[in-house]
Amino acid sequence: QVQLVESGGGSVQAGGSLRLSCAASGYTYCMGWFRQAPGKEREGVAIIYTGGGSTYYADSVKGRFTISQDNAKNTVYLQMNSLKPEDTAMYYCAADTDATILTIWDEYEYNYWGQGTQVTVSS
Repeated sequence: QVQLVESGGGSVQAGGSLRLSCAASGYTYCMGWFRQAPGKEREGVAIIYTGGGSTYYADSVKGRFTISQDNAKNTVYLQMNSLKPEDTAMYYCAADTDATILTIWDEYEYNYWGQGTQVTVSS
């Protein structure tokens, strides 16, 4: 069992920044940030392979969001800059520990999830 504990959400004006953190209690192969806005499906935002450090981003956040990790702390971060009202959503940290991911943007590939942290961007 791996527990994921998220922190860092909040409210900010458009153009502002926030940093989300996700601390994992054990080994992970791949971790990602997903988000879900009211009335919309959950979507992948940023992914990192925790072993090699490869990162991937949704087109909607490229150039604005950065996913990174601190291996010593077993923590993944999502730095969000130039935030827009459309970034408003509940953000979830996800982890795969089976090393079986075929499609990184498929939420069903991840076997552990955090509780979510709310990000609200006002115009």
